Amino acid sequence: MCTVGPQALGTKIQVDANTDLLSAKEELVCKLLQELDPYKSMGPDNIHLRMLRDLADVIARTLSIIFAKSWRSGDVPEDWKKANVTPIYKKGLKEDPGNYRPISLTSVPGKLWNESS
Repeated sequence: MCTVGPQALGTKIQVDANTDLLSAKEELVCKLLQELDPYKSMGPDNIHLRMLRDLADVIARTLSIIFAKSWRSGDVPEDWKKANVTPIYKKGLKEDPGNYRPISLTSVPGKLWNESS
């Protein structure tokens, strides 16, 4: 077995060397959900991060099943691929389009899937 982990969260995921498939563990998904910052913006799915964090114990199993099936099939749900790109003002004249930077707001479960893979 080898271990892979999202460095930002200090968590580890185990990959079975025999099947080379990610075993998305419910505990890891629950931990990732509980560490969400409720003050961040919602993605295009309009699911508030506070709700995901507060209901982590309830939805962790379902998300871990979705993650495992997605990993095995190689397909990511279409909703996780969508993003809202919005311009955020940097500095200078607000009338100049070059003074804005694009911010991509993506689905939170999609981000969790990326962190757990």
